[in-house]
Amino acid sequence: MLESLTTDAYITASIIGAAIVLFIMDKLSVDLIALLIMGALVVLGVISPAEGMAGFSNPATMTVAFMFVISAAILKTGSLQFVASQLTKTFRNHYQRGVVLLMLMVSSVSAFINNTPVVAVMIPVTIQIAKNSNRAASKLLIPVSYASIFGGMCTLIGTSTNILVSGIAEQNGMVPFKMFDFAPMGLVFVAAGSLFMIFIGQKLLPSRSVDTEDDLEDSLIDYLAEIEILESSELANKTILSSPLVKELEMEILELRRSATTMNLPQGDTTLLVEDILKVRCNVSKMKQLKDQLRVKIMPFADDDEAEEIAGKSSFVELVIPTDSALEGKTLREFDFRRRFRAAPLAIRHREEVLRDKLQDVRLRAGDVILVEMKTHFMDLWKSNTRDQNIPFIILSEQGILNFDKRSFIIVISVVAAVITLASTGVLPIVISTLLGVCALVLTGCLNMKEVYRSIQWPIVFLLAGALSLGVAMQNSGLAQAIASAIVNNLHEYGPIAILSGIYLFTSIMTETMSNNATAALVAPLAIATAHQLDVSPVPFVMAVMFAASASFMTPIGYQTNTMIYSAGGYKFKDFIKVGVWLNILFWILGTLLIPVFFPF
Repeated sequence: MLESLTTDAYITASIIGAAIVLFIMDKLSVDLIALLIMGALVVLGVISPAEGMAGFSNPATMTVAFMFVISAAILKTGSLQFVASQLTKTFRNHYQRGVVLLMLMVSSVSAFINNTPVVAVMIPVTIQIAKNSNRAASKLLIPVSYASIFGGMCTLIGTSTNILVSGIAEQNGMVPFKMFDFAPMGLVFVAAGSLFMIFIGQKLLPSRSVDTEDDLEDSLIDYLAEIEILESSELANKTILSSPLVKELEMEILELRRSATTMNLPQGDTTLLVEDILKVRCNVSKMKQLKDQLRVKIMPFADDDEAEEIAGKSSFVELVIPTDSALEGKTLREFDFRRRFRAAPLAIRHREEVLRDKLQDVRLRAGDVILVEMKTHFMDLWKSNTRDQNIPFIILSEQGILNFDKRSFIIVISVVAAVITLASTGVLPIVISTLLGVCALVLTGCLNMKEVYRSIQWPIVFLLAGALSLGVAMQNSGLAQAIASAIVNNLHEYGPIAILSGIYLFTSIMTETMSNNATAALVAPLAIATAHQLDVSPVPFVMAVMFAASASFMTPIGYQTNTMIYSAGGYKFKDFIKVGVWLNILFWILGTLLIPVFFPF
C-alpha cells in the first residue's frame, strides 16, 4: 500500500497525524486547529484555494449556524427552565420517576436543539432540583449530559456532528440524509441508555457535595482564597494555633506573605500581624465567616494594587465556564473580569483540584468553576443574560427561574415545527428551511439581528469548515482509498458487519480523546471508501461513524457537555470511566447488531 501512495497522500497523512496530536494535547482551540489544517492543505497544494474555502459555503456549515439561532430563540422563551423547574415536586415524591422524566425531557429537546446550550441551561436548574430534593447534584448532572447526547443522535439537526457527516456524505455522491433517517437507531440508543443510567448508572455515580440548605454559603466545595488581616481584626497579634482560623474554623493555612517574605505552611507559633496576607483553603461558609466575623479582606487579586473590597450588600456566586466561552483560554486579567462583570473573583476550582496559582493569572478552561463575590443588585442583570447561549459563564447558584414568555414560545415552536416539516418532507432542503426559520424569528420579533449574530457559535462553524476540507484532501490524495483497501484486504474474510463494528469501535475510542466533529471528519471518508471497496452501501458505515462520534461517555473531555458538568458536579475523571465504559460497550454491541438491520448493506 505504501508504495502506491502519492506525495499528496503522504502530506495529508502527516497533517492528519499532527492534527490528532494537537487535538489530544488540547493546547489550541479546535477551530484554530481546523483552520491550520485548511491552510496547510492549500499551501502544500493538496487542495485548491476554492476547495479549502468551500467548507464555509457548504450547506452543512450554514445549517449548523442557523440551528444555533433557532436554539437561542427557544432558550430565550424560558420554556426549558420553566418545564424543568416543575420536576422538583416529582423528585421529592418519586425520585426515580423524576430521573426518568428529566432524562426524557433533555433527550427530547436535544433532538431538535444543539445539546450544548441545552445542558448550559440545565446545569443550574438541575443543581437546584438536587438541593430541593435533598440529593447530590453528582447523581443528576452526568445523566443530564448523557441524555443530551442520546437525544442528539435521533435527528439530523440534533448535533452538529450529524450535519457534518451528512455534508461529507453528500460531497462523496451520497443522497443527503433526511431529518428522521437516524430516528430508528437513535430511539434504541435513547431507550437503552436511559434504562442503563436509571437502573445501573445511578448506582455507579458518586454522591458528592449534598447541599441541604438553599444558600450557597453552605457549599461543601473547598476553594483557595487569599485574605489580608485588617487592623481591626481579632486575628492580629495572635499565633496561628491560638487564632480563630485554626481553633474555630479549622482552616488550612498554606502560605503567609509578609512584605517581601513568603512562608509556605507556616508554623503554628507564628504570630499574625496586620497586613499579613494568608493563602487558605476553605469552603464558602467559612469564607463568609472570615469576612463578616474576623474582619479580614478577601482579596480578588492579591498583587493588584487597585483591588478593592466590594462595598455594600454582596453575594457569593459560583460560575462555570462552558465550552466555546469567550473566557476559555484567557486569564481573568486579560478578560478584565472584575470591571466588566462587577464581581471580585475569590477562588478557582479546576477539575478535581483547587488551583494554587494567583487567580488573575490562571488560564481558564471549559468546566472551570469560579467563586466570585458581587454586589447583589447586579444579580438581576446576570440572571437576564442566562437566556443568552453565548454568555461566557453559567451561574450555578443564586439563579432564578426565568419568566416564561408564552407568546414567544408559541411563535418559536410554530417556526421550529415548520422548519422540521419542510425539511423532513423534502419540500425544502434543510439549509433553506432553517434559513427561512431564522428570518421568521427576526420578523416576528422573537430575536433581533444582534441576537442572531451573538447566538452563532463561530468556533463550531470554523471547525466544520476546516473539517470538510480535510475530507476533500483525503479523497483527492487517494489516502482514504488506500487505507480502505488495507482494511478490506486484511478483514474482508470477516464480512462487512465485522468491519462496520471495527469502524464503530475505532470512532468511539477516538472521540474520547479529541473533538467529536474532528473525529467524524477524519473517519467518515474512510468509512465511505471502505464501503466502496466492499461494494456495499456506504449508509450503514456512515451511520456507524455518526453514532459512535457522538457516543462519548468515558471521559469528561471527549464531549463538550461532559466537560461543562465536570467541575460543576464535583466529579473525578474515574467517575466518567466507571459509568461510561459500560455505556460505550453497550452502544457498541447495539450498533453492531442493529445498524445493519435498520440500514442494510
